[in-house]
Amino acid sequence: MKAKKYEKGGMWIQEALKKHKAGTLHKQMGVPMGEKIPMGKLEEAAKKGGKLGKRAQLAMTLRNLKK
Repeated sequence: MKAKKYEKGGMWIQEALKKHKAGTLHKQMGVPMGEKIPMGKLEEAAKKGGKLGKRAQLAMTLRNLKK
């Protein structure tokens, strides 16, 4: 059974990561691969909107899940 995208307890992270292109956010923000993107830069990028904003919001969400 496939979980719905926004259903509570659904598998939205797995679905988002399938569409994820590794390194794209680093390239767009000018941060070298292997370095962490500073939280301040992520917050600024998330406010801009568009693809960059969506990628930044996902990165912030995933960063918070690790804690």
